[in-house]
Amino acid sequence: MSDKPIMAKATAVWLCDNTTLTFQQIAEFCGFHELEVQGIADGDVAVGVKGFDPVANNQLTQDEITKGEADPAYKLKLKFYAAAAGEEKRRGPRYTPLSKRQDRPASIYWLVKFHPELSDAQIAKLVGTTKPTILAIRERTHWNINNLDPIDPVALGLCKQSELDAAVQKANAKKAREGGAMTDDERRKLVSTETSLGMAPEPKMPTAMAGLETFSFSDQRDDAEDEEDTRDVKNADSFFNLPDDDDEDDDDHR
Repeated sequence: MSDKPIMAKATAVWLCDNTTLTFQQIAEFCGFHELEVQGIADGDVAVGVKGFDPVANNQLTQDEITKGEADPAYKLKLKFYAAAAGEEKRRGPRYTPLSKRQDRPASIYWLVKFHPELSDAQIAKLVGTTKPTILAIRERTHWNINNLDPIDPVALGLCKQSELDAAVQKANAKKAREGGAMTDDERRKLVSTETSLGMAPEPKMPTAMAGLETFSFSDQRDDAEDEEDTRDVKNADSFFNLPDDDDEDDDDHR
């Protein structure tokens, strides 16, 4: 069961507007700091948030509110509400703020490069992305792959270090069960957040030259010309197909 009401901020707004409970009582009940509740009452915090009635939504009884208003030291008790159970647990894909969404490809690139043991599902859960995006970066077909630099998602604030460590441990355990545990060399290749941030970006091939990796300036004709000439250079006439003198005299007599 959750230790705070669902829609806690909206509940705090309603309690500030409809009761005489102290800021401390509301803060303890909703799981906020007292100053944040004071900001809600002053209109500086939760602007535009519609109040959520905890009594009508079976989270708090009117008797509890009455006791709290009569005694400022009284702590409100949350009524058991089945819908509130597990509310604090994140459900579905991770929400990524708009300001950080442009950093997701760089973090995916980092995870793919330094933690190849992670599955696409684990990466998607860590940074809140989709499997097609991960696949495009793995296969280097992403539209912006030439401009991506690998950056640790922990440094970007897309996930916590504990979440990344847990995902890596889970992936390694699964790999060990399947008989494919990481070698010591593979482990040594893994870098920390501080090291990855200090690494120089990898050199990239200009877009205009993409596809010319196998181009060679060598010419087979040059190889043929380099072969040693075995002809006799002492006799210059051997280079030309000139008729013999005897044949020319016979033609004149005719």
